[in-house]
Parts: sequence; C-alpha cells; structure tokens
Amino acid sequence: MRFTFRCLDAKADAPLLHSWVTQPYASFWGMLSAGVEDVVEEYARIQASGHHHALLGLDGGVPAFLMEEYLPESSPLAGLYAVQPGDVGMHLLVAPPSEGPEPGYTTAAMDAVLDHLFARPEVQRVVVEPDARNTKIHALNERLGFQPAGIVTLPDKDALLSFCSRSDYLAARAALDTLSTTVPQGAAL
Repeated sequence: MRFTFRCLDAKADAPLLHSWVTQPYASFWGMLSAGVEDVVEEYARIQASGHHHALLGLDGGVPAFLMEEYLPESSPLAGLYAVQPGDVGMHLLVAPPSEGPEPGYTTAAMDAVLDHLFARPEVQRVVVEPDARNTKIHALNERLGFQPAGIVTLPDKDALLSFCSRSDYLAARAALDTLSTTVPQGAAL
C-alpha cells in the first residue's frame, strides 16, 4: 500500500497543518485566516472529543493528507438524517503538491482513506457533508461510490450530504481498476 496513517499530534503537527489549511485551495476547510495557535486549539479539541479524531496520511513517511473521522450522531449531522449502525463520518484535505500535481493523486488518497475505514468490519457506510459549492470534491466522492442524498443546512455551511456503502465503494473501486488497465498510458481521465 502506498499510504500509511498515524494519529495527528495537535501541537507538533500544527505548523504543517497551518501551511495546508491557509492555502486558497483549502477555502472550504474554513481556516484561511487561522493562526498556528488556532490550528492547535481546533485539533486538540477534535482529538479530545471522544467522537472525532484526525489522522495524517503519509506517503513514503511524508505527511500527504489530513483525514478526520467522526461519529455522525455526535456531530452537527445529528437529527438531520437517520443515522444507521455502522455509519462513520469523514473529512479529507490533501496537502498541496510539493513537486507539481500528480494525476490521480487525490483519488488515490481518497481510496486509501475509504479502504482504511472499510477495513474495520463495523463500518458499513461512510458519510460526508462537503460544502454544496465544492464541486471538485463532489466529483471525487461520486467517482469513489458516494451517492448524494441532498443539501442539508449545517451551522457553518449548506452541505451536500452523501453516503458510500461498502458495496458502492467496492464497485467504484473495481471500475477505477478497470479504467486504469484499459486506458492507454498518458491518456487523461
């Protein structure tokens, strides 16, 4: 596997996360004007919550993306949809590329996150609620098996609530594998 995961250390990792969350491409993360101490406070709160935690995705040992996992029934989604046993919420932020964009990298990172979550037998469905205006993440979500369920109003945004069952993920992953073996090298997807 290309990616590995480690628990985020709110204080030690804050300068790195700050350099990611304050980039214009991360505007939907909601921390563009945050200082390093704001990042420390946010991730210390997340890590201490008992229902929400963050991991760093590593590529060859180098931090490459941030993944948050949470229990929807303990989140702002509580009461907005019928939470099912085995639901887990997820957020993903990929680091800015250090050597220019690598085609398919974000898809590979999202695939690693979903594989990591679905590796736990109790996880039956992954729930996401990105900003309704974030069309790039909607396309990525759908590519990996998420089914949109509609717009929900959260305290900080209007969000597109979407679900990915284990079977939808596996079917989407199989389709991606088929595409990667049938598309000529160098062709754009």
